[in-house]
Amino acid sequence: MSDLLLKAFESEENENLPELHVGDTVTIHYRINVDTRNERVQLVRGTVIRQRNSGNNKNFTVRRVAANGVGVERTFLTRSPRIEKIEVHRSAHVRRAQLYYLRDRTGKSARLREKRGFAD
Repeated sequence: MSDLLLKAFESEENENLPELHVGDTVTIHYRINVDTRNERVQLVRGTVIRQRNSGNNKNFTVRRVAANGVGVERTFLTRSPRIEKIEVHRSAHVRRAQLYYLRDRTGKSARLREKRGFAD
């Protein structure tokens, strides 16, 4: 392949992103278009249920429970320039790579056990 084509596939990493893991509760500050010219920042808070690490197409899926107990999942590209900031609120101890079983659960059974670090 030509060098120009290879450079098109190599986008730069976003420096504002912390290291994410499955089971983290995160808030994502994401820019969306409101009008043709206006943009605003939308906050999405939820649990990371999936991570795909495949080069330029790295992405992760965040699940949250919206009004009336309806579950909403949204997939974000890790290298997207639309992501302004990601805040990790808590990390959970999980034994699965993908937490699809949370889709069938509500209430207390949908809770994840918090991962706690040792104070030095």
